Parts: sequence; C-alpha cells; structure tokens
Amino acid sequence: MKNYEKYKVGYYMPPINEMKWVKKDHVKKPPVWCSVDLRDGNQALIVPMSLEEKVEYFQFLLSLGFKEIEVGFPAASKTEYRFLRTLIEKNLIPDDVTIQVLTQSREHIIKKTFESLKGVKKAIVHLYNSTSYAQREQVFKKSKEEIIEIATIGAKLLNKYKETMPETDFSFEYSPESFTGTEMEFALDICNAVIDIWKPTPKNKVIINLPATVSMSMPHVYASQIEYMSDHLHDRDNVLISLHPHNDRGTAVADAELGLLAGGDRVEGTLFGNGERTGNVDIITVAMNMFAHGVDPGLDFSNMPEVVDKYEQYTDLKVHPRQPYGGQLVFAAFSGSHQDAIAKGMDWRNKKNLIEWTVPYLPIDPRDVGREYETDVIRINSQSGKGGIAYILEQSYGYEIPQKMREEVGYFIKNVSDRQHKELSHEEILEAFRTEYINVFTPVDITDATFRKASTYKSDDGMIVDIKVTIDGVDYDLTASGNGRLDAVSNALKESPYAFDYTFVTYSEHALEANSSSRAVAYVAIADKDGKIFWGVGIHEDIILASINALVSAINRQKKVQPLTAK
Repeated sequence: MKNYEKYKVGYYMPPINEMKWVKKDHVKKPPVWCSVDLRDGNQALIVPMSLEEKVEYFQFLLSLGFKEIEVGFPAASKTEYRFLRTLIEKNLIPDDVTIQVLTQSREHIIKKTFESLKGVKKAIVHLYNSTSYAQREQVFKKSKEEIIEIATIGAKLLNKYKETMPETDFSFEYSPESFTGTEMEFALDICNAVIDIWKPTPKNKVIINLPATVSMSMPHVYASQIEYMSDHLHDRDNVLISLHPHNDRGTAVADAELGLLAGGDRVEGTLFGNGERTGNVDIITVAMNMFAHGVDPGLDFSNMPEVVDKYEQYTDLKVHPRQPYGGQLVFAAFSGSHQDAIAKGMDWRNKKNLIEWTVPYLPIDPRDVGREYETDVIRINSQSGKGGIAYILEQSYGYEIPQKMREEVGYFIKNVSDRQHKELSHEEILEAFRTEYINVFTPVDITDATFRKASTYKSDDGMIVDIKVTIDGVDYDLTASGNGRLDAVSNALKESPYAFDYTFVTYSEHALEANSSSRAVAYVAIADKDGKIFWGVGIHEDIILASINALVSAINRQKKVQPLTAK
C-alpha cells in the first residue's frame, strides 16, 4: 500500500447541493467580526500572553473596530478567569462591545462560566461539543443520540443560569465542533435541537458556529455545507451563521469568503491567522480583500505597520514579509517590468487626476494601509529596471531623468546593487547617481565663465565666452565663440592643448525644487566619434552654470574611458 493511499475523504457532502453561491461574484457586505486572538490565538503561543499583555491586546483589538471578542475559557484556567474579571471589574469593556466566553457542556463548567461573568453588561456564551464521526467513534464512543443529548443538556443549562442573571444581556452560540467531519444531516439535527431550546427572537438571535475545526476539503465543499445548513436551520431569520475556518489545507481565507457567499453572517478568526496547528482564518486578509472590492469591512487597518508591530510585540511571532497586505515586502516590486508598469500607472493616475484605483500590480493603494510608494513599492536590487530607478530619483529627489538616459542609469545602479549583493536604499541610490553623474569636475573643471553677445547678420544667438579651466591640474584662460552658450564653452575647450573629440546629442533642464530659490538641474549627452553616448548632470542655482556643469560632467565621464590626449 502506498503511503498516500491511507488517506480517504473524511468530509461529507450535503444531501442537497444547489451551489447557489456560485452565481455571486464577491462579498458585498461585511460579516460580524469576532476576534478569537485572545483564545485560539493565545493558546497557540509557545509562551502565552501575561494578564497585562492580554489587557493591552484587548484594547488594541478595540481600536481596530472589533465589537465581538472571545476572551477565553474562564472555567478552564485561573489566568483566563482573572483576565475576564479584570476586564469587568476595571470597566474596560465598552458598552458597544460584546465579550464572548467558551464553555463545554458540563454543569460545573457552565456554572463557573456564568459566575465569571457577574457584572458584565452583555456577553456571548459559546457552548460546544464535538460531533464528527471520528470523534464519536474514537474519543467519546457515543451514538448520535447521546451526542445530541450532550448538546441539549448544555443548551438547557445555559437557559437556567441566564435566568439567575437578569441584569446581563446574554446571547448564546453553539458549535458542533469538528463540523467538517460530521455527516451534514446529523450536524443539522443537533443544531436544530439546540435552536429549539434557545428559541431565538429578532432581538436575541442565536449564533450557530460551523467551524472547519480541521480543514478537510476544498473550499467549495465547505461552502456547500454552509449553504445546506443555511437553507435548513430552524428559525433561520433569527439565527446568525458563524464561520470559524482553520487553515490546515491553507484555504481558510477561501473557506471564509465562499462560506460568506453561501450564507455565513459572521466570521471568527485572528489577526494574521494565528492559531493552533496551521492557524485560524486571517481576518486581516478577508477584511482587506473586501476593501479591495470596494466594500467597507468595518475594521480599521489604515495603519498596517502599527498592526504588524503590535501583533509581533504581543505574540512574539513574525509576520512573513510577503504576507498579504501586512508584509513588509507585500507592495515591493524588484522586477524591472513590474516597476516600469507601476511607475507608468502612477504617472497616468496623477496626470488624469483619477479617483478609481487601477495601478498595475497593486491591488490597493499602499497609502490606504499606511505604506508609502517611495519607500515601500519600488525597491531596488540587481533585478530592478530603469523605470523603477528613475521613479525613485524623481519621486524622492526631484530628478526627471531623460527617457534616453534611463536605461544607462538603470544598468549602472543595478550593477552597484549586484556588486554589493544587496538591496539599495534610496539614499544609496542617490549617492551612487550623484558620484557617477552630477558635477563631476575631474580631470576638467571650468571655474569661471563670462559671456557676451556675438551677433552677426545671420543670427542673434551668437555668444563669446571667456572661461577659466583646470585641465589635468593645469590652469588655462580660453576664449571662443559659438551659436549658443554651451556651444561657445565647448569650442573654448577645444582651444586647449588637449583633444576634445565629441559632438552634442541632447540637452534638457528643469528646476530641482518647486520654489523661487530652487536649484536648476541640467542633463547633457555627448557622443564620441564612434557614437558612444556619455551623459552628465549639472546642478547650480544658475541654469547656465548648471548646463556647463552638466557638459563638464559628461566630458569627464568620457575621459574615464578615453583618457586625455594632446592634440
């Protein structure tokens, strides 16, 4: 027998499978969210949170907008009992927030659970017992009827103890634990038996939680199970179907989303999916997926870096750098083609003044979760492209790199990254660009230039220039004319004892900062006799001097590969 042959299908398809949910294209309204970070999430930690950490984490969950929070199993642990009492006695539960507590169907546990809730304004008491075929056969060794009796005894006890605390607004929740491994007709029977005892009303609805305690099937099967239950539960209008997917198959988010399409009203999960084994459903991903479809999820993840920091602080777990929405690198594009598309998309959006978000490769605007384009989106390493590098130099530092220069600059910066074998920061990119291209004054340095008109009958553009120049450590005073300032300076250099063999290719300029006292930046390209292009960049408060600096920088970059020679 092959090792994989011992695995058989352990889930049950519903007897009626209409799959009406398939016709829906996305979730159009948010569910009721219930955080179980302080119960499922906490019990999965190697070192569980302290009382103080639990209180702080509870308050952080409130700040994100959670209105229902499962705070633990108070009858099973002194720490969880103390935590619940702390929340109540210190009045830390806002009036619009409902805490949830878990209990097994045993009277002494139920009694202690209600005792732990003394003084709370409202609470959900979550009753559960396991219902799957495997659990009935191997763990409890009980019949279906005996398993139903466990649930109904617990349901009646909740009614009994509720009557002793009329000052508290109680809601009840029932979970057929291991629902996904339970025959659907039996799951329906046991849930309906509990519903009939609790007798829900429009003002006091019952929660039926249908957990994928162990994820056993593809997501469409879970959705079909939810749809069957939704269609056949008693008093459905007064019942909230809650989803509690675990991530054993890596499909918890898909299970939750399809489960909501199939009739789910509520989702229990954790931030970033922390939980036992492979974890619970990641509420952040489910909520932000809705956000990306234009639906307000009702939770605030606008400062995702803070959410990540708090989560890592309290759980001592790390958020994967490529975790959806929250990972440090989730918006980062290193690929040249991706960077180019993002840069062009951002430019298109700015020029068109668009509201709708359609930028390639970015499903949402990074700023909606507290991230920045300049530092989080375009990241530079040896795989990056000319578009991304030009984008950073423009967005962060104001350099509008000419289109024909971008490829050369791109390869230059990528080679810097490749040699250092690391990602380059924006500051490192600027420093490499500055050192290689900007105001390069060795071996040629023009220290002064004076212009005067040289009009002829052919043109009013003629210029005569007197320059002071240092070439290879020797000072010269040179004069020449030309049909413009740069042409005059170029001709003056050619009056020196050295051979300057190049022709102009292109020139552009712009202000580097948007104010009246801004510096000017100029870009000059020259070509040698073989057509090889050399770029230079000049910066100065005076645009004329900036253009001269750019010419000198281009010449000096040429001389790095074609050393100075005498005429």
